[in-house]
This record gives sequence, C-alpha cells and structure tokens, in this order.
Amino acid sequence: MPNARGWLGALALALVAAAWVPLIAQSGTTSRGSTPQTRTPPKAPARTPARRPAPLPPLKTEAPMVMCPNPLGEGVQTKRTFCDVLTGRDPTDGILVDVPPHVGPARISFDLHNRHMYSEELIKSNRAYRRYTATIGLLTMDNTLLSRAVVQNEFRTAGDLVDRIGGGAGPGGVKAVAPTGTEPISIEIPEGEERVSILGEKLIVERLDGVDNFLLPGQPVAIVSNVMLEYRPAPPKRTPAPRRR
Repeated sequence: MPNARGWLGALALALVAAAWVPLIAQSGTTSRGSTPQTRTPPKAPARTPARRPAPLPPLKTEAPMVMCPNPLGEGVQTKRTFCDVLTGRDPTDGILVDVPPHVGPARISFDLHNRHMYSEELIKSNRAYRRYTATIGLLTMDNTLLSRAVVQNEFRTAGDLVDRIGGGAGPGGVKAVAPTGTEPISIEIPEGEERVSILGEKLIVERLDGVDNFLLPGQPVAIVSNVMLEYRPAPPKRTPAPRRR
C-alpha cells in the first residue's frame, strides 16, 4: 500500500498545479515576483474650442443726409429745420434719407407735424379751429412700403403751434405756414437698404364749416423735423492684395 499512497499523493500535487495555471493567467503574472499588467485606457481626443462670434459694432446715432424737395426753413425758437412732406406715388418725389452701410436693421426716427396756415384774423373771428389728420409712408426706393405714420391734432390758438418758421413776410419775419402737433415716429429699415423716402399719402382737414381732403400728387400734407438714424456701421470692405508678378 505504500506505493499506492505515493501514487495518490503525486496525483493530488498534479491536480493542485493544474488549478494554479488559470489563476496565474487571470492575475496577469507571467513569472514569480512580477507585478500585474494593467491596460491604459485610450485618451479622449482633445476638443477644439468653439469659435466665439465676432462682436457687433456699437450702435451709432447721427443726423443723416436728407434731401428735401420743399424745405420750409429754420424754426425761430427750436432752430430745427422743417421740411414739407408732399403726396406722391414715386419714392423719388419724397424726402430722401441716405442710410450708410450697416449691419443688421437700422432705425430712422423723426417728428411728424401737421401743417397749419396761421391767420390772426381767423383767430380773432373765432374761425381758426382745424382738426388735422395727415398720413405719410416710409418707402424703399423700389416702392416697398416699410410702414405708415399718422399725426392728428387740433388747432385753436397760437399756443397750439410748435414753432414759427423764419424767412417770411409776416410780423417778426416769420412765414404763415407753421408746424402744429407733434408725433414722434420710429421705423425699422432692413439691412442692405441705402436710401428711404418719406412720402405723403393724404390729409384730412376738418373745419367748423366743412371738411377738406387732399389726395392729389404734389400737395404738402405734413411737416417733418429732427430726422435721425441709428445703425451699426458695416466694417470696411477688404481690398485684395495685389498679386506678385
């Protein structure tokens, strides 16, 4: 039986040795005393930082170039330049306002007044009452209507006038025509427009003894003053560098 016991002992040692082989493979060791091998995870690709949009140029507010077909003159008190708004169907017949190159929409603003023919005689005889309703439009030069504007007010006495206009033959050297009532107007102009036109549409005048309507082309129906533009100036165009020969 000693031989049988020895044979069983050798068999047990062989089984133990066989069991250690997968354990060694799983632990990643290849030799006695070596450290386990670990895999380094792949590095994530570096993210490219997003480009920030270029900052918009600051807003600029200025008095634009205005071409008035029928200028009235300068106000005695306000020192403003007043201009008649004429009725018409062609934008070139209106008050033309140049719009500098701009980024995004621009904005035009002005004061719209009714047009009154002042008479001391009518005031003294209590016949000076007028109720004015004037309608004008802002158009692009291809006759696209951007917006309409209306000014409405009543006149009774000289206190209802905005100002008197110098350069006339009346007392104090003022003109009979004068602005009355004020409606602040602000209209957006699309990007790319280089010029707009302020053109009259119609005027309704209500008197104590009747109503007058002015619709025919070429008639003054309102007055404009204090024209201003607000816009973001477009960057200057880059000129290509000359080619080397």
